This record gives sequence, structure tokens and C-alpha cells, in this order.
Amino acid sequence: TVDALGGQMGLVTDETAIQFRILNRSKGPAMWSPRAQCDRAKFIWSWREKLENTPNLHIWQDTVCELLVENGEVTGLVTAWGVTFKAKCIVLTAGTFLNGLMHVGRHKLPGGRMAEPASYQLTESIARHGISYGRMKTGTPVRIDARSVHFDQMETQDGESDFHKFSFMNTSTHHLKQLQCWTCYTNEEVHRILREGLPDSPLFNGQIQSIGPRYCPSIETKIVTFPDKDQHQLFLEPEGETTQELYLNGFSSSLPMEIQIAALKQIPAFKDLVIYRPGYAIEYDYFDPTQLKHTLESKIIKNLFFAGQVNGTTGYEEAGGQGLIAGINAHINCHGGEAFTLARDEAYIGVLIDDLVTKGVDEPYRMFTSRAEYRILLRMDDADMRLTEKAFKLGLAKEDRYQLVRGKKEAVEQIISFARNYSMKPALINDALEKIGTTSLRQGCKLIEILNRPQVTIENIAEYVPAFQRELEKATSSDQDRKEEILEAAEILIKYQGYIDRERMIAEKLARLESIKIKGKFDYSTIQSLSTEARQKLAKINPETIAQASRIPGVSPSDINVLLVLSGR
Repeated sequence: TVDALGGQMGLVTDETAIQFRILNRSKGPAMWSPRAQCDRAKFIWSWREKLENTPNLHIWQDTVCELLVENGEVTGLVTAWGVTFKAKCIVLTAGTFLNGLMHVGRHKLPGGRMAEPASYQLTESIARHGISYGRMKTGTPVRIDARSVHFDQMETQDGESDFHKFSFMNTSTHHLKQLQCWTCYTNEEVHRILREGLPDSPLFNGQIQSIGPRYCPSIETKIVTFPDKDQHQLFLEPEGETTQELYLNGFSSSLPMEIQIAALKQIPAFKDLVIYRPGYAIEYDYFDPTQLKHTLESKIIKNLFFAGQVNGTTGYEEAGGQGLIAGINAHINCHGGEAFTLARDEAYIGVLIDDLVTKGVDEPYRMFTSRAEYRILLRMDDADMRLTEKAFKLGLAKEDRYQLVRGKKEAVEQIISFARNYSMKPALINDALEKIGTTSLRQGCKLIEILNRPQVTIENIAEYVPAFQRELEKATSSDQDRKEEILEAAEILIKYQGYIDRERMIAEKLARLESIKIKGKFDYSTIQSLSTEARQKLAKINPETIAQASRIPGVSPSDINVLLVLSGR
């Protein structure tokens, strides 16, 4: 989504990826998720190169300690070096740095990341204006020296090397050497040592009170939550193309360092383990995102935007998506124009932001496909078709990106139109259908009906239908580099058209509720026909529309009916 809107994240990822895979391959295309692992150092430098060569962008390295606010509107900030910056808009993207505190066993150390100082005073400077905040925690695993690992004791896990990549731009795939990952399992002996360390675990001895991500638990949480499991899978991943540093995914921990090492040494591959640094937990401040508009502007301080982990999310992608929307709207607030938001049926960014500002967070928020009610509409293959035109109108996506998506759209339409209109004769195609392993035809039909069969693909049928083969060549002749991407997009649209249409119809029905604006129309505390919980929640969130109100936990369908009646519907 970020890439389709003209962001740089996909390009930097493709440029520095050392392994690429599509997750959930065995499920339908609505579930596919691209996953790349990047060379960490090259990723940072590639970003720095892009940022430092962006016209009109100036970079100042310092720590912000105070926001300047006049009449409920942000006017600037003051830094630790005593420098004052005046600004029309400010976007806060402080990650895990606000009052950051790291934990390894009973040791505590201030910091926003290992070896990087935390940020102080800023939370308090924001809270002074009536913005409420809380604490969250996240964790990271041990980093291992590859030279100490017995790789022959592990299973290998290779990446994929087909045409898939992150960016829709026509750049080549795989700029760096593609590396493998490895998997192994914990065992009973590992668990015994981990259990012995629990009294010194900051998660279980009261040292950490804040909430961590439920769906990404630390190894000590896993052994407590799943006491009957005698093993947990671990993934060993390279940090870079030429470094010896490895990341042990699945072994996030804040147990004492010696416990982490002793436990890992019980795994055959790690019997001679040497580490760069232990796993640690980090606690940090976040601001309740229900205090934000869908543009990510604060409802309390005008022209102040919040994006990323300070809104209670976790993960680079979630942060990147929010940064993009906050940045777009901060620009619009400075230069004029309509607020830019994405709906739940337009992009995962729309689902993410609506969840944050409507439901709030009770744990670090991660974007899962299951959080979207329209995931058939939010597939990875057509993010460019959904969003690039919007970004082009904003001036964010440039002409070259816009022309690429137009070319792809025309090619896909040409292929689908041919399949709809081209007639198949049983005598000419039945042999081929039998070879492919699908039922023969009794009577003629259109090519699109055959393509709808699960066994049939554009590729395996085209070799038996020369006219279709010629049409595919013609449709993709001006864009040979992206031929496979275009064919995949066309095939998904052909096979899933019925589902897509049905989901679009449901989305349009709900969009009618989106058009019923209710913000500022009711004093919820006085509406006795609403449940007590609905009155409290509606007053707190103050939703923009009936549809947003319907997504607030604790607001029931009967409460929504009351609001519809009061709105004259």
C-alpha cells in the first residue's frame, strides 16, 4: 500500500532484501503476504541516501523536549540543545524512545533501543495539554555469532526467487545475494532452564507492568501460556549479506543473560553458542489513538500529528503506513486541500487507522489480514490499481508510476475481455483439458469459463490456444519485464470476480452509513435509549459517522438503530 501510494519503503526493501517469500501461499490471493528480510546496515544507508537527496528536506539531529502550543494549536518545538523551531504542523514519530526503559533480568537501563538514548520530558510536555498516554512493552531476541552455530543440526529454509517483489515500479528483483534461513526447536531441557529463571523475569516478578504483544510472545511467556507444549519452533535469520550476526526469531526474551545462554546451549545447534548481545524487553510511552482523527491529527492540539509506535502499533509496515498518511495531511494542513483518508474497503492502512482511532489499543497493534472485513478487495496484487491514481492526484506518485499502473490496467482489461469473448470448441480443446486434469467439454463455451476452473491457469491453457497466446503477447508487449505480474493480476480477477463483486456490494451498502455524519449532532449523555456503555463510549470517541459508531466495541446494533432514528433515517 505504501509503495502504491508513491512511498519509498518498497523500493528500499527490494534494493536491500536478502530473502523474499510470499506467506500463506497455500491459501487464496486475499491471504498472500509478501515478506522480505533486509540487510539491516544497507537498509539504513539506502534510506539515508534517499532522504539526504530529497529536495527541500532538511535534517536536524537533536532531541525534542518540549512542544510549543498556543490557543490549542501547535506552533513549534524546543530541543535539548535549546534550539526553537517554529512550524505550522508537527508529526511525532518517536517509536519506542519516549521514556524508554530496557530490561534484561533484574537489570534496567534507560534507552530507546540497545545503545541509543531514550527521550525524556516530551511525553510530559504533550500530556500537559490533556492528551492521555500509557505504557507498552515489546521485546527482541538474542543476536548470535554465526561462527559458533552448528548449521548441520538445523533445517534450512530458502527464500523464493520468482518475479514477486515489494515495489510496483519496474525495477529488477534481487540486487543482493539471496540468503537462506534455518529452523530448529526448543526442547524440555531448554524449558526447564527457562522456568528456573522465571523469578528473575521482569515479566513475571512485577518489574514490567505494561502490556506486550499477545501474538508475538516472549519465550518465557510461551512456556507459561503453553505448559503442555514440549517444543517451540525457532527461526535463525541473517542480519545482513556479509555480517556474522544472526537474529533468533521466536526467542524474544528479557530473562537474565546467563539464563538465555544456558537454555540455548541445550539446543544441539547452539551447544557452542557465542552471542553479540542478549534479548531484552523495552517499555515505552504511547498516546491513546482514540484521541486522533482519521487523518492522524490530534483532536486536542490542532496541527499536531501522531504516527507509528506512539499510537500503540508495532512493526515497520504499520509505522510506515501511518507516517505516510500523517505526512500527507500535515502537508495539506500547511498548503490547503481536502483531508486525505483511506476507507476500510480501500486499503489495509484504512483498516489500521480506523481500528486505532475507533477501538483504541489494549496491546501493541499488528495489522493482520483477519482484521479486515473486505480482504478480497485488499489483495497485494492490485494495491497499485486501487491507490496509485489517488496518490498521483495528490502529487505523491509521479508520472512514471502513474503510466506504469495505467499500462498494467489496460493489459489486464485486454486479457479479460479476450477471455470473455473467445469461444472454445470441445473438439479442439478436450484433449488439452484431459492433459491438464479437468473435465472435458460437452458443448462450446467461452474461454473465461474454462479459466474459472481450479485446475486451469492462464499459463497452462494458453499453450493449447494459440489465439490466446498471441493475445497475451500483444497485451504485454510494451511491458515484457512485468509480464508475469500482469498475468497474475488478470488471473486473480478472472477467478475471483464473483467474490470481488459480492464484497464490493456489501462495502457499498456500508458506505451509505459512512455518509451519515453524526459528529457534533448529539449530546450522548442525555440519550436514555442508548445503553450506558454506548453512551460512555460514544461520548469518549465522538465518531464522525454512523458506520464508525457501529465499529466501537460496546456499541450494539440496537444502539445504532437509535442513532439512525435520531438522524431521521
